[in-house]
Amino acid sequence: MRVLLTGGAGYVGSHAAWMLHRAGHEVLVYDNLSEGHRAAVPEDRLVVGDLMDRPLLESTLREHQIEAVMHFAALAYVGVSVTNPAEYYQNNIVGTLSLLDAMRAAGVERIVFSSTCATYGEPETVPITESEKQVPINPYGFTKLAIERALADYSHAYGLRYAALRYFNASGASAESPIGEDHEPETHLIPLVLQVALGQRENIKVFGDDYPTPDGTCIRDYIHVDDLATAHVAALEKLQSTPALKLNLGTGNGASVLEVIEACRRVTGHPIPIVVEGRREGDPPQLVADASLANETLAWQPRYTDIESIVASAWRWHEAHPHGFDDR
Repeated sequence: MRVLLTGGAGYVGSHAAWMLHRAGHEVLVYDNLSEGHRAAVPEDRLVVGDLMDRPLLESTLREHQIEAVMHFAALAYVGVSVTNPAEYYQNNIVGTLSLLDAMRAAGVERIVFSSTCATYGEPETVPITESEKQVPINPYGFTKLAIERALADYSHAYGLRYAALRYFNASGASAESPIGEDHEPETHLIPLVLQVALGQRENIKVFGDDYPTPDGTCIRDYIHVDDLATAHVAALEKLQSTPALKLNLGTGNGASVLEVIEACRRVTGHPIPIVVEGRREGDPPQLVADASLANETLAWQPRYTDIESIVASAWRWHEAHPHGFDDR
């Protein structure tokens, strides 16, 4: 299948591109490189372009005879979405609608959408199933939920086939390809902690130690990026026989901030001092997936199920690439 990956030079997108290629699909990446990296994808597979450039989007889809889209191009910092929601509404909602309309014009009828557990807000029940109410508590989560609803409406009206994959905390690095996690600025916990181990930061900040959790710090479900990528490939192939999918992607195992830091200490052998600060706005106490529906629907199981193996994969990449892709 000929697949266009918007945001495919970013963290999850580049891993999905690798998995698609390995599964025998033909991959093309469309990315404006505001967050992604040229070094993460082969140069001959990259189209540099923005979601708001509707003519370029449409011509790319037509000229390369694209049959399906994986949509990763989004702003994804919860805190920034609270302080600068306009940017998030413009990119995540308006930009995605531009993509959907370009797909309609080019006759592309399948899309796998990178959604998020942030659409659930503060869930009433944990682990979280797909039937949990979606009441996001930050603009980032709301923009993703808005697109989920747009996809359902486009499916009903125009016959679009879609998968909305609500994943939890993407983490780790590929064991088989030379790509990993490199954001600027970095906000994800595991790479931030590993930067302390590399001597690039003095300490790691813990935002809040008074949550209603066993050790007072937030609990998250960390899912390895390779497992996420594998699920995206499976979802794409499932859309040949199913018109719509809405699935959680996680391990079902939660790890607190302090547990992640301790795992990083064990893996790296570094002490990693911490500094406790106040809570961040928009952070729910606990987000852990019930991914049994994805397991059943896609015949998919995560290979990495414990936080230490995930951290170890990330550490191997960061040790080998202490300055990330070094392409900025």
